[in-house]
Order: sequence, then structure tokens, then C-alpha cells
Amino acid sequence: MKKLIYSIVAIIGLLGITAACLELFSSYKVSTSINLNAPVKTYQQITINASPEKVYQVMSDIDHWAQWQQDVTEPKLNGPFEKGSSFDWKSGGLTIHSTIHTAIPGQKIGWSGKALGAFAIHNWTFVAENGHTTVKVEESMEGWLVYVMRNKFQKGLETSLQVWLKNLKAKAEQ
Repeated sequence: MKKLIYSIVAIIGLLGITAACLELFSSYKVSTSINLNAPVKTYQQITINASPEKVYQVMSDIDHWAQWQQDVTEPKLNGPFEKGSSFDWKSGGLTIHSTIHTAIPGQKIGWSGKALGAFAIHNWTFVAENGHTTVKVEESMEGWLVYVMRNKFQKGLETSLQVWLKNLKAKAEQ
């Protein structure tokens, strides 16, 4: 029995060391564009009956995301909402540290974020059309964990962004 316990502890330790090394030696290219070569990427859009300025205001109010987006917990903007500022949040069981790379009021928001085994680039565009706003979002995800579980991450990302857009629509149209 002791041998089995020692074996399990050794395997868990080896997995932990492997994950730590993968994190330590992983490097990601921070960009304002998504990574078209990433193993996971998606594009989604929705029409919202609100102005681009209103939609931008809702999306840029990071500290209040959890009030309308149930997949997000503990969002915290570290400084003003502007290029170079960072924020921390939890989503899908991951703790994420993100940095804003684009903040053009009423037009675009973008950030990149890193979590254990994953790196994502998010870009949101708000386009005024006939009194409505078309919100376009694109995202890429990469990293050792994303690569290993790409099918799960792909399905999860698509579902997550559909929920984000639906909830953003509901909040912006209030």
C-alpha cells in the first residue's frame, strides 16, 4: 500500500514539475491582433439596440462585469481603463491577469491575458449601423494546456463568447 501511495505522490510531483517548467519556458507574443496560428480561435458578433458609446461603457467598466456576466468573478481593474493598464479576473475556473492593448472610446477594446497554460488575445469592435451597434469579437488562445485540450478549449471559448455577447446585449439595452 505504501508503494502505491509513494507512486501516486511521485506521479503528482512529476506532473507538477512538468507544468511548472512548461509555464517557465513558455513565451507568448503580445499583439493587438489575434494569433491566426493559435490552436483555438473564434469570431462572434451580435447586434445591440444601444449606441457604441453605451456598449463601450459597459465593456470598459471591468469592476462591474460580474454583475451581468455570470462566468466572471472577482474582476478588478488596476488603474484607469487605458492602454497599458492591467486587470485581474476569474473565468471558467482560471485566474487571469490581462493587459489592455486597445482602448478607443466607442470603437474598440482589446486585451491579452495569461492564465496557467494559456494565453489569449481578445478584440472587441463596436460599429454603429442604423441606430444599432454591431459588436464583433475575435479571440485566439494558445499555450501548452490549450494545445493539449484544444477541442475542449475551442468549444468552451465559442460557448463563452456567445454568453458574453448575449449578456452584454441585455446589459447595454437596459
